[in-house]
Amino acid sequence: MDNKSVCPIPDFCNDEIKIFKVKKFACKALKGSGVISGIRVIYAFYPSTFKVDFIEIYYKGEKNNEDFVRIKEYLKNHGSTYHSK
Repeated sequence: MDNKSVCPIPDFCNDEIKIFKVKKFACKALKGSGVISGIRVIYAFYPSTFKVDFIEIYYKGEKNNEDFVRIKEYLKNHGSTYHSK
């Protein structure tokens, strides 16, 4: 079942690393909201080693999109490149 809760961020993906955004994130502390909590998690996934690095967590009500500068800095510090538009 694909409920569209995990989406790749295409401009930051290549063969060695994939950057994803988790949109539907349930939180027990936010009772009654279920997966519509507004919490977003950005993480890097390394398919060859199955390693996951968390890059950012934010609340959609305070910030509309992920921090592209933070993602670029993460990729720069980890020796990876990205495809800008």
